[in-house]
Amino acid sequence: MKERCANSVFIADQLRRAFNGTAWHGPALVELLKDVPAKMAAARPLRRVHSIWELALHIEAWDGAVLRRLDGEKLQLKAAENFPAVSQVSEAAWRRAVAGVRRTHETLVKTVERLAESRLHDRVPGKRYDFEYMLHGVVQHELYHAGQIAILKKAGE
Repeated sequence: MKERCANSVFIADQLRRAFNGTAWHGPALVELLKDVPAKMAAARPLRRVHSIWELALHIEAWDGAVLRRLDGEKLQLKAAENFPAVSQVSEAAWRRAVAGVRRTHETLVKTVERLAESRLHDRVPGKRYDFEYMLHGVVQHELYHAGQIAILKKAGE
């Protein structure tokens, strides 16, 4: 069994806080999404800005891409994968979308918790940076989009 390292555990904790809560900065992603109805999630209160729903699917897409990169896959998401389209607007579809985002993120957190120290310093396939850099970037990415979602919620109220 590979030994877990403090860095992997720390990064997993940061991923969890950015997504689920107890983050220093304020509401985490799930906290922001929990009271958003489907109509608000699909709305575009600001022109030329992605909807809350699209941002949530985008976060899931990149969490999934990072998992694939951790498995050794060299990939770059295509435009339709990067910001998946919302095909059906309903409360049930929105709940399924949020559940998918949560499931993918939890898989990422558990995977990161199990990473050996040496893996953090391995180069990401096809990139000029290592996994540690990429994983810190995932935390930053999720917080960036959580901020956008917070603004969209205020604009839509």
